[in-house]
Parts: sequence; structure tokens; C-alpha cells
Amino acid sequence: MKPWIKHCTRPLKRTGSAKAAAAVVLAATLSLTACGGDISSASTASSGGAAPCGTFNMAVNPWVGYEADAYVVGTLAKEKLGCTVNYKTLKEEVAWQGFGSGEVDTVIENWGHPDLTEKYIKQQKTAVDAGPTGNTGVIGWFVPPWMAKQYPDITDGANLNKYADLFKTSESGGQGQLLDGDPSFVTNDEALVKNLGLNFKVVYAGSEPALIQAFRQAEQNHTPLIGYFYDPQWFMAEVPLVKVNLPAYTDGCDADAAKVACDYPKYDLNKIASTKFANSGSPAYKLVKNFSWTNEDQNTVSGYIARDGMDPAAAAKKWIDANPDKVAAWLK
Repeated sequence: MKPWIKHCTRPLKRTGSAKAAAAVVLAATLSLTACGGDISSASTASSGGAAPCGTFNMAVNPWVGYEADAYVVGTLAKEKLGCTVNYKTLKEEVAWQGFGSGEVDTVIENWGHPDLTEKYIKQQKTAVDAGPTGNTGVIGWFVPPWMAKQYPDITDGANLNKYADLFKTSESGGQGQLLDGDPSFVTNDEALVKNLGLNFKVVYAGSEPALIQAFRQAEQNHTPLIGYFYDPQWFMAEVPLVKVNLPAYTDGCDADAAKVACDYPKYDLNKIASTKFANSGSPAYKLVKNFSWTNEDQNTVSGYIARDGMDPAAAAKKWIDANPDKVAAWLK
């Protein structure tokens, strides 16, 4: 998951020259002290011995589906192409900042982000679209199955205010709670609550695992919960969350982030690469371009990692060994 209405920023002091200011901005944005890790030091390198493809720097955004993509591609790059693979744990927007400096070669799962596309692909030309991942992404508001069964009309967003009192928590005060995940995820939820006139307050769980655990407990204990969620996501096989229908998405209905009053679109997830990497002739770029799989494929690897507790590299290797035909197509 998961496009970005909300960005991670921090104020910067002005300096006496444009060059100095630019240096401060670059150092601040890439340091990630406030945004989730150090772009140059939060990596784990794995060497494949003789490395004809050289170094391959992969951003890893903070959800397990992305991690599944990254480690499957990274494992193949290391074992089949001899690359030295660096996995760098970064928030989405910050990862894009690394394209121009060479710190990041690829974002392997992108959820829309028209603002970042405009800035880094169209204006700065430091990045290129590397094609679809094959995954279709869905973002929305969901309730646990027991609620949809007991309150069947709750899946119509027009009825949510009728149920707002059910969702009150100590964090939401006198309003219903709408639980979101990591604040850096693509979300329109605060604007949606306001513009749809809903008596709810957005509260952030803080991470994907925390959001999953909240839904798991809500289903087990039959406690009310409504929250942000998405697919592909392995957890849907454990607890088949039920989507709440908001006003239907139409082209452009979310163009103004402050005025958005429609549901999320479906996302054809894609890969982004640095322009330098794309033009390098690296076999790793060809692998990135060829990589394409299904939601089911991703959920299988994600489940190995998050449900079964496997190391991401081991989970990737298990899937690779079980899918030789798909892997062979990527390595052509």
C-alpha cells in the first residue's frame, strides 16, 4: 500500500546561498531522521561474489506486500545475476528523492502518486516508469465480517453516522473512530470524513501490523471497528474484511486533495526506476522490467513472512523454487 496525500516533512533553516540551501535540503531529506530510516545506512548488503551487474539499490517501503516484491526480485538479482543487493527501508516519498542521487535504483511497488510522478518523472526526469507489477491495488474502509453480518446496511457509507456511537474510543472522543495505519500510507481519510460530513475522527494505528492486529481482535472479540485497509494483503485470507462503499470514484474526483469526497480508485501498481539505472544496461533493470505477478503470488510470499514468521529472503526463495516457469520468463 500502498499514492500520498500526507507527506513527511520537517522545517529547514535558510542559509546564505542557493547552493548551501540545496545541500541542506538534500541532506535533510535523505537523512530520514524524521521519516523512517537513513537512506544511506539503513541497508543490508548481500554480495553475490563476482558481480557483473554491480550494485543494485532497492527501496523497501513499510508494508509486507512490498517487502515480498522486493525480496523476490532482490534474491533473483543476487543469485542469478551476481548483483550486490542493498535493501533500504524507506518511506515512499523519501525513496523517490534517492533517484537523482543514485541512492535508490528502484521502487518496486508504486501506488499511483501522481504528485511524485509529476515531480520526479516529468519535471526532474530523474525517474522512469518501469511497467506494471501485475497487481491490482484496492484501498478503502473495511469492517470485520461479524459487523457486516449483524449490521448489513453498514456497508453503505451513507449510513455510517447512524453507527458512529458504536465506534467511539478514548482516542476519538465523542466521535466514532476511523482507524488508519501508518500515517505515511496513501490516504484521503481525513478529507473524506470532513467532506462527507461524517461524525468520525481518524486515529492512526501506526503501522501495518498494528492495523492487522486491531482487525483480528475485533473479529475474534466481536468489538466494533472500522478502518482503512487494502488489497493485495495476505490477511484477507485469514479475516475476509468487508468493504464499506463510499461515493463511487470517477476520474478527477480526487484531483483536489482538500475537497475529495469519493472512494479510492483501483490502482494498477507499477514499478519506478531511476533514469540512470534504466539507461545503465544493468541486467537488474531488465529483471525489474520483466517482473510481473498476481495478487495471489504476492499474498503467498507476504503470508510466509508475516503469518509464518519466515525471513524475507527465505520466503522469497521458497516461492522462487516453487515457480520456475514465472522466474524463467523474468530472466529472459
